[in-house]
Amino acid sequence: METKWASLVSYGLTVDALKDFLPLDVTLDVKTVRHDTLKVAERCEAELGEEHWSFIEGCPRDWGHLPIPDGPITVGIEGGYVRDWEAKRRNFEVIVGMSTLAFKRGEDEDNPSSKRFGFVQTVDTKSKRRLYEVLKSQGFQLNQQITFLSDGEDTVRDLQLYMSPEAEHTLDWFHLTMKLTVLDQYAKGLVHHDQTRGEEIREKIERLKWSLWHGNLYKALYKIGDIESLLYNFEETYPKFKQLLKAVEEFRTYITNNGHLIPNYGERYRNGEAIATGFVESTVNQVVSKRSCKRQQMQWSKRGAHLLLQSRVKTLNRELGSLFKQWYPDLEVEELPEAA
Repeated sequence: METKWASLVSYGLTVDALKDFLPLDVTLDVKTVRHDTLKVAERCEAELGEEHWSFIEGCPRDWGHLPIPDGPITVGIEGGYVRDWEAKRRNFEVIVGMSTLAFKRGEDEDNPSSKRFGFVQTVDTKSKRRLYEVLKSQGFQLNQQITFLSDGEDTVRDLQLYMSPEAEHTLDWFHLTMKLTVLDQYAKGLVHHDQTRGEEIREKIERLKWSLWHGNLYKALYKIGDIESLLYNFEETYPKFKQLLKAVEEFRTYITNNGHLIPNYGERYRNGEAIATGFVESTVNQVVSKRSCKRQQMQWSKRGAHLLLQSRVKTLNRELGSLFKQWYPDLEVEELPEAA
């Protein structure tokens, strides 16, 4: 209970709850709760298997003889930020994800199974193993369809590689449209200087979005070149010309680097396939923001945040009880409904 509550609410509130609801004869304080919670997380870390650069094993001929897998798996990976204890005015990034199994054969297909995971990338040395263990807990097989959705950043892109021969890697449509929205906001400012050319640039940004929606990378890059050419008409008149040009150049680089991850989004959407990590946004809120950021104004060491993430995802995944049962077989643990 101490670990579970400390994973969900602040250490101070956990102390208050334990004192109010349990007949404790010992003195309990915030430092003790923090130490105990992180100790549980450290034990979980110690039991995590060795890291590998690839988790694809065996012969392709053997994969065809595996049992028919359950439904497809969709993995969304997103970044979040918490305040740094050491660099007081800075934040550091944590990687958060959710793996959703569409259905298990013989079970209700309207209730997918979801598992969360998270880690601080500059601390974690077993990030691929961590993701693999999440997939394994959902019964993942090498002949199972799996889709990875991410924002295309290097750390996230490397994390999902060599997990499965059936893996499909897709650049998140949400992040693409957010970057295009930024360009369009700049273009709105151009309209005030030259309405005709400003509207022309806005129209080309919309056409650029349309090309990307249909997965036509060649046309998209061509349209980015058109936009750059038109921008130079505003070099002397638009105060934010350099910022806008830099944003367009960075977008070109982003598209070029992630071109192999850009599918025909329209086709995927019509087929009912995932194209965006919107479902992971709520996961970031669950795993990071509710405990580490919102209304708490807390600062974290990278190691402390990483360990707390491990106990928190175990709690949110309803795995904490079975974990303690494994450690202490005689302990009677009833796993409560999933925490909100």
